[in-house]
Amino acid sequence: MSAKSLPGAASATAGGGGFFHFFRWALIVTVLGLALGALLGWQSTGTLLGALTVFLVCAVLAVLEISLSFDNAIVNANKLKEMRPEWQHRFLTWGIVIAVFGMRVVFPLLIVVIAARIGPWQAIVLAATEPSEYARIMREAHLPIAAFGGTFLMMVGLTFFFDHEKDVHWVQWLEKRMAGYATIRGIEVGVVLVIVLGFARLLDEAAAEVFVNAAIWGLLAFLLVEVLGGLLDSRDAARQGALKGGVGAFLYLEVLDASFSFDGVIGAFALSQNLFVIAIGLGIGAMYVRSMTIMLVEKGTLAHYRFLEHGAFYAIIVLAVVMFAQSLMHIPEIVTGLGGATLIGVSWWSSVRWNRSQANGDRAG
Repeated sequence: MSAKSLPGAASATAGGGGFFHFFRWALIVTVLGLALGALLGWQSTGTLLGALTVFLVCAVLAVLEISLSFDNAIVNANKLKEMRPEWQHRFLTWGIVIAVFGMRVVFPLLIVVIAARIGPWQAIVLAATEPSEYARIMREAHLPIAAFGGTFLMMVGLTFFFDHEKDVHWVQWLEKRMAGYATIRGIEVGVVLVIVLGFARLLDEAAAEVFVNAAIWGLLAFLLVEVLGGLLDSRDAARQGALKGGVGAFLYLEVLDASFSFDGVIGAFALSQNLFVIAIGLGIGAMYVRSMTIMLVEKGTLAHYRFLEHGAFYAIIVLAVVMFAQSLMHIPEIVTGLGGATLIGVSWWSSVRWNRSQANGDRAG
């Protein structure tokens, strides 16, 4: 079976294509998912209003996932464009299964299995029969999840800016300094640890211990993925005779996808306590994120809009800070989504202005 015949796996090397070319499978999943959501609502309530309510909740969850994960699509595209075609294909096919089923179904179940110390089947039964109790366990597990995911994402964001080879800067006064300090070994690790300890001081002793421990595990996870990815890719490159992203890059993207999903999965329980409704809504959103990734790669959008990556990585850092701050207070997911979308929008507009200035300069020359 060819890459183009698989869901969402349009070739990442060919250019062109309209909206339907990129979002065909996302639209199909949207129709099927919303129909399934309405059916769940009808079965659980037996009323048209109940079916409509679940239908709308699924739609809102999909929009929430898209707004929270647009920066994820940009970061994925940045890494994906460097990968060999076969690994691009695997990420766009296997990856969507892992993203939708793994993070939107297995991950919430795993949290309950660990937190409640019950078996996987018991967790499924609990989700189906006692959704309020299931949601309570998920909310209580939010602190370590926020610390782990926030630390991982902050390392991702800071590593982009603390790079002495980085020569394209959007916020000049800040990014030039960060690139200059990048020669100090482990500076991004030190910055993250200072931020983690700062937030921990605002928590009570018991919560601070949980927060710091989870953050350390998040830091170790990032470093492990970096080391393991480098080893796997170096061996892969030696066999292939070319230094291009393979299994290591695939592993990095999957872990990064998981980290982006933490906030959305936990926040989804504010809209619904039904695991299956959440899985449908977030799964629809995940399909659009994958489709946006394909579009960004095929159209070469990142190369054309030079500051778009910068906006995405700033949004990642903001998301990490928000996840830390959620250990102290509730921050609506709409704030996180709008904040990231605003940063990406401003970076896009800055890129457009820069392109215009270059075009005017060429004409003047």
